[in-house]
Amino acid sequence: VQLQASGGGLVQAGGSLRLSCAASGSILSVRDMAWYRQPPGKQRELVSTITGGGSTNYADSVKGRFTISRDNAKNTVYLQMNSLKPEDTAVYYCNAEVRVTLWRSPQTYWGQGTLVTVSS
Repeated sequence: VQLQASGGGLVQAGGSLRLSCAASGSILSVRDMAWYRQPPGKQRELVSTITGGGSTNYADSVKGRFTISRDNAKNTVYLQMNSLKPEDTAVYYCNAEVRVTLWRSPQTYWGQGTLVTVSS
């Protein structure tokens, strides 16, 4: 199973970006999906999660600005980021709980990270 993240880049404060993360490989089902980020010199932090049924949660710092969504048919999760701030600058990572067989518990997989830089 591989998770491929894309959509990062350089944007001015107040701008928008949309991140995508597609899971591929021998997948039976995908449960929870999430976005994390790691700002320069800081620890990785949770940004947002979405369950298989579409329930979402957000870190307080991004509520009202970021929207997580998913396309179950494509095993893809998105993060729409609006009103970006310099403090949103980070490497963004996706992860997903993936079941590959019926007789094995779901495992967590991580994408490779995509850099988002917000200039002031």
